[in-house]
Amino acid sequence: MREAKVTKGSATRTLRQRAGVVASAAALLCAGTVLWMPSQAWAESDAVKELAAPPPIQLPLKPSPEFAKFPRYVGTLGARPIVLRLGPKTDDPSGVHGEYQYADNGEVILIAGDRVGDTLEVEESNDGTHITGNWVGKFAADGSLEGDRMNVDDSNPQEFNLKPLAAGQAVPAASSAGAAAGKAAAAPAPQPAAGDGAAAAPAPAPAAGGHPVGGVSNLQTGD
Repeated sequence: MREAKVTKGSATRTLRQRAGVVASAAALLCAGTVLWMPSQAWAESDAVKELAAPPPIQLPLKPSPEFAKFPRYVGTLGARPIVLRLGPKTDDPSGVHGEYQYADNGEVILIAGDRVGDTLEVEESNDGTHITGNWVGKFAADGSLEGDRMNVDDSNPQEFNLKPLAAGQAVPAASSAGAAAGKAAAAPAPQPAAGDGAAAAPAPAPAAGGHPVGGVSNLQTGD
């Protein structure tokens, strides 16, 4: 009987020890879960933030498909030809945004601001982050836009003159070589000097109802 009691007591102690081990293991597992869950939640939070954040802007800037559908204006900023794409913001009744692109080197500049009535006030950025200039202009009744572009401190004003382009209308070529050729063509051709008393041949007269284009007498436009 005594041996049986000892054996029974030993078995009881063994069961208690095992129960203690299991309880300790469960406590460690719970603690590990508590420690692991916040880190997992933090990782998921960072992942969500990364997915929700806008992609980094690639430099140099490229024309945005978002602005491709906006009305276009063509003309000059200072002495350089540009094409402006400007349209309304969806979340701001008076807000406008878009971009303009230099025709000579393809550089793209972002713009955003307000249009109130005929007055346009926008800021520009060449990297999507830092403001590099301000525009203040007026829209005319025919849709043309004129005003000044200035640096951030309102220095160095440059005049801009822009005309609206109809939907589907091609942007006029604006290369400096083409402009120089156009000026040369527009200059009157020198007349040959009269020799031995012979009179110089008169230049052909333009046809009635038109005028020569670019100095070429056989290419005319109507008045």
